[in-house]
Amino acid sequence: MDGFEDLHCHGCDNVAPLLEEAQQTYKIPLVRHDFPLTMHNWSKQAALRARYFDTTSKKIGDEFRDYCFRHQAYPGKETPYINNPEDLRQQAERFAAARKIALPLVIDPQGKLQAKVEADLNLGIAVGIEHTPTIFVVSDKQQGKPFVEVVDRRNLYSQIDEMIAEAGGTTKPATGKKRAATKPTI
Repeated sequence: MDGFEDLHCHGCDNVAPLLEEAQQTYKIPLVRHDFPLTMHNWSKQAALRARYFDTTSKKIGDEFRDYCFRHQAYPGKETPYINNPEDLRQQAERFAAARKIALPLVIDPQGKLQAKVEADLNLGIAVGIEHTPTIFVVSDKQQGKPFVEVVDRRNLYSQIDEMIAEAGGTTKPATGKKRAATKPTI
């Protein structure tokens, strides 16, 4: 699965647990792409900070992404909220300190992390992304559809099942795991 996300997007926050559940259930990779929307005042900086944490480990980077989702300024979220770039900076420092990670004053002096965020953004634009979250179920097969967009999140599991079946695989979830309903409630 590939997901294009904006760390300031409430919809991305809502779909993240579903994608992680599908990843674990099917034992398939989840590739998270940065697609910071210009209308969100701290999303691009959040993507850069997540990329910085990726340099420690991808797991830490993904934990920071989830941390940003949990602290979005929406009712029911953890406080303190991230409302602006300064709040984001403070929360990134808090996140880093809790994990004993040094957070430099300038996190991307050579622009390498920025280039990765821009590459994801350009990829999204090239494939026609217009909103976040945008989810694709992707196959490595050589014939047929290499990917399909998940327009209705309730159909994620059925679309994964179809992609696996088209590739000649089995749609049984990983051993010992119960698979969620074909149309999970979101």
